[in-house]
Amino acid sequence: MSFVHPLLMWVLLGLMLYSGYMGFQASRIRGADAETRKQLIPKQFGRRHAALGRWIVILTLLGSAGGMAVTYANNGKLIIGPHLLLGLAVLALVIATAALGPALQKGQDWARGAHLSLNGLIVLLFGWQAITGVAIVNKLLSA
Repeated sequence: MSFVHPLLMWVLLGLMLYSGYMGFQASRIRGADAETRKQLIPKQFGRRHAALGRWIVILTLLGSAGGMAVTYANNGKLIIGPHLLLGLAVLALVIATAALGPALQKGQDWARGAHLSLNGLIVLLFGWQAITGVAIVNKLLSA
C-alpha cells in the first residue's frame, strides 16, 4: 500500500507534462493562420487542458494527503525534509494556478503569464520532489 503514493506521483508528473503540451497547443490557436486554426480548433486542446487541470488538482491533493498519511502511519510522525517541503510547495502552487481559472477564461494576459510561470515552477519542483522520492523508495526497499 505504501507504494501507491510514489506510483500516483509519477503518473501525476506525466499528466502535468501532457497538460502542458495541450496548453501549448491551445495557445498556438491565438496566433495561428487560418489553416492551422482550422486544424487545431476541432481537437479542443483548451477544453481538454482545463479538464485535465481539474484532475491534476484533485490528484495532487489526494496524493499529498495520502503520502503524509502513510508516512505518519509508518513512522508515528511526519519526516520534515526536502521531499515533504517540496510537496507542500507544489501543492500550494497547484492550488494557486487553479485559482487563476476564472481570469484565464476571461482571456486576461496577466493570468496567462502567471499560469505559465507557476506551472513551469511546479514542474521543476515536482521533478525535484520525484528525485527525492526515488531516494526514499530505495531506502524503503533496502530496509
